[in-house]
Amino acid sequence: MIEPHAPAPPGAPPPWRGPARLPVRPDVGRFLVLMCVFVCAACGLVYELELVALASYLMGDSVTQASVVLSVMVFAMGIGSLAAKRLRRFAAAGFGALEAVLALVGGCSAMALYAVFAWTGGWGGLWADGPRVLLVAFSLAIGLLIGAEVPLLMELIQRVRRQDAGGAVADLFAADYVGALVGGLAFPFLLLPFFGQLTSSLLTGAVNVVAGGALVLGLFRRDLTRRARWLLLVAGVTVIGVLASAAVLVDDFERAARQAVYGDEVRVALRTGVQEVVLTGGTHGRPLDLYLDGRLRVGGDERRYHEALVHPAMNGPHARVLVLGGGDGLAAREALTLPGVRRVDVVELDADLVRLARTDPALSRLNARAYDDPRVHVTTADAFHWLRGATAAAYDVVIADLPDPGITASTKLYSQEFYGLARRVLAPGGRLAVHAGPVTGRPRDFWTVEATLRAAGLHTAPYRVDGRDLGFPGAPHDWGIVLAAADTRPPLRLAPAGHPLRTLTQETLTAGARAVQRTRVTGVRASTLVHPRY
Repeated sequence: MIEPHAPAPPGAPPPWRGPARLPVRPDVGRFLVLMCVFVCAACGLVYELELVALASYLMGDSVTQASVVLSVMVFAMGIGSLAAKRLRRFAAAGFGALEAVLALVGGCSAMALYAVFAWTGGWGGLWADGPRVLLVAFSLAIGLLIGAEVPLLMELIQRVRRQDAGGAVADLFAADYVGALVGGLAFPFLLLPFFGQLTSSLLTGAVNVVAGGALVLGLFRRDLTRRARWLLLVAGVTVIGVLASAAVLVDDFERAARQAVYGDEVRVALRTGVQEVVLTGGTHGRPLDLYLDGRLRVGGDERRYHEALVHPAMNGPHARVLVLGGGDGLAAREALTLPGVRRVDVVELDADLVRLARTDPALSRLNARAYDDPRVHVTTADAFHWLRGATAAAYDVVIADLPDPGITASTKLYSQEFYGLARRVLAPGGRLAVHAGPVTGRPRDFWTVEATLRAAGLHTAPYRVDGRDLGFPGAPHDWGIVLAAADTRPPLRLAPAGHPLRTLTQETLTAGARAVQRTRVTGVRASTLVHPRY
């Protein structure tokens, strides 16, 4: 319960005369105002988290996206709070209009950001930065509107019953912080898993406008002129109508946006507990493409990558093979082509990706039904945590077929600590092959991986393999790979294969090792868990 406060000390007169004429008792009125503060705070934090989550998915590097959204939004909140001082005389009408605008902007922000990414992301030039510009614009606009809420709510709570400023601020911020807690927990545990990113933001906007409109039109309606009441009612109904229409059309919008990004041949699109997985092509002679969180993971030239990643590491004892990542089954496919392989353990975080690799006709055909081989054993786990409990010296070959190091979620899988764990599971004479991202596009990241492996006590042999330009913005033009061993520098030679390789020869492997040396970046330091450098 909210305790009564002492009357406010004398000072500057308020912009209103006397308490508001409320349809309820003052203590009930204060409670309703604070409940509105609670709901608006929850909605505001959901808008913020929606922007961070969607921007991280679309543009990567969640640390940068969160920093941009938080810093811009907090700055804008301060500006909005100052600007709202001019609305204090019209606190009820101003708050009602503010919530209608905030609900429309915040509710539609995720859909607008996704639309710009989908339809203009491949245009190049200035349009290439369109999603980033829009992210800053939405952070600024939402921050301004959220910042303007507090002075107006302060006026409204004082209109219910005049009290000392310290007590009013304490009540207001208590409700605000608790609301932020509920919004922050509701987003990852309720809204995102059950409604998805777009519908969550639309639903939040609807709750926002209903809460603001109910407070103003229900509790403070006598502070409004007849015209103001009708204008706020029409504005609120219009915003709800826009948000409801968008929610009805959100599935069609997602399909259209997905086709704009991936083309017209999308066969499978699913949101797993880990990532978004999209399969295109793979039928009627069309090449199969696999996208994970919007990034091309498997394309028409996937054999160039997988043959280069796996076969140099298999030169030597290779009876026991560990694949970290590689849920598509393609690295396991390459390992199984060599004679003498007795066991292949695949540690993949996304069980749904493995299930898709087993059951999708095109993808299972591409991986030669590797998961049907009795030598292949799959564990659903985070590679870092799994390695901590793995048996020492258990594997002859470890293949790290993981997302690029520039993706924040993958940073710990390219750390000195991770490579120390991988080294521990290598048998004497064992080899570790690491996908280290594109060399041409991000040479510093590639050489940071190589430096990190050396810092973990491994001897390295870096090389690269060229890819083809597939015409997709996320497609790499080359792949950087680092072969490492604990005892001595591993030779870059191909293991005798059970069948001829389609893309990789000893000559191209040697040429790739020479070519990558010309990109060497000096002075890079190892990446650790507490000091990531990607």
